[in-house]
Amino acid sequence: MLQLQIIRQDRDGVKKRLAVKYFAELGVVDKVLELDDQRKKLQLEFDNIQAKINTSSKEIGQLMAKGEKENAERLKQQVTSLKASLQPINNKLSETERELQNELVKLPNLPSQKVPLGKTPEDNVIIREGGNKPKLPAGAKPHWELIKQYDIVDFETGAKITGSGFPLYKGKGAKLQRALIQYFLDYNTAAGYTEYLPPFMVNETTAFGTGQLPDKEGQMYYMQTDNFYMIPTSEVPLTNIYRDEILKDADLPMKLTAYSPCFRREAGSFGKDVRGLNRVHQFEKVEIVQIVHPDTSYETHEEMVDHVEKLVQSLDLPYRILNLCGGDMSFASALTYDFEVYSAAQDKWLEVSSVSNFETFQTNRMKIRFKDTNGKSQLVHSLNGSSLALPRILACLLENNQSDEGIKLPLILHPYFGDSMLRN
Repeated sequence: MLQLQIIRQDRDGVKKRLAVKYFAELGVVDKVLELDDQRKKLQLEFDNIQAKINTSSKEIGQLMAKGEKENAERLKQQVTSLKASLQPINNKLSETERELQNELVKLPNLPSQKVPLGKTPEDNVIIREGGNKPKLPAGAKPHWELIKQYDIVDFETGAKITGSGFPLYKGKGAKLQRALIQYFLDYNTAAGYTEYLPPFMVNETTAFGTGQLPDKEGQMYYMQTDNFYMIPTSEVPLTNIYRDEILKDADLPMKLTAYSPCFRREAGSFGKDVRGLNRVHQFEKVEIVQIVHPDTSYETHEEMVDHVEKLVQSLDLPYRILNLCGGDMSFASALTYDFEVYSAAQDKWLEVSSVSNFETFQTNRMKIRFKDTNGKSQLVHSLNGSSLALPRILACLLENNQSDEGIKLPLILHPYFGDSMLRN
């Protein structure tokens, strides 16, 4: 959530930055400031009346001590009248504060000055590329055929158990999933991230804190009886660990990692781009989150990008890193770099990670602060990244490494999987 003081300090600048994200309701900025003015006016009126009540109450005591009961009773009646006038003002103040909050949450995060202009994915800027695209043998197959050939993922039974888009991993497919998860977690913890295993369901306050609500409620699975949401990523519970806390400057940065299944409705997804593992409703992912001092968040962002890049490189996959343009960014992000790996049999790039800096947008919602060296409380910055999402990584590993003997696995996975190859 944007900070009010930032909007008040530079109304036109805020509108200009929001336009980079193609936010169409710029009038919300004016509405926010109008409501904040109303709130301040009502608060001042309330405080002035309360001050009169407090002064009169002291005066009543003094009059009673002097034996001036008649004057004291007259003043009591005035105080009673003043107290009665407070309630409608307080009601209006509460109503105005609710309306102000409702308008504030409509505003997305301001994009960083590093965000390129553009409206669609085609306008994203390639930062760099790495790895070599493989030359596939004749008769090479896309991963949805390979998983049938090697009998490692069963979409039909998954659909019978739950529904379309819920894959059932089996045998060596399940083992390879486990190997990837363990390797990713080991890689992250070796870099100083503390491992967590968070709840896979969260309450409304938690979903609001990271910006999933009210922006993405249509994409989340919701349990009405308990008012719980299935998590779309472990970023949501991880970042909320520090909600409503004041951290010590010396404790920063906080580095967290977690494995979790991720649940996304992906409403409206259809066609060839969602075949096989390209887009599913439940998938596994390992996440990294950092809570940092605001002065170091962009340096930390680059470090996290470098961390994910080295992880992708260790899997011997061709990749590229994109700086997302304003129109392709998420509601909550200030700057996002996407990682895509090349799927050889499909001849297309598949996103496997987003590394984002949210600045104070999430921490303002969650009230995560720290005390600086002067003892003043400030909001920390939050960042997160996928390290990594498994389905498309698996799809590319299968397609890019297929041979007549089997699927050749990258060297780093051999001890985790217990073999150098996935065989029939």
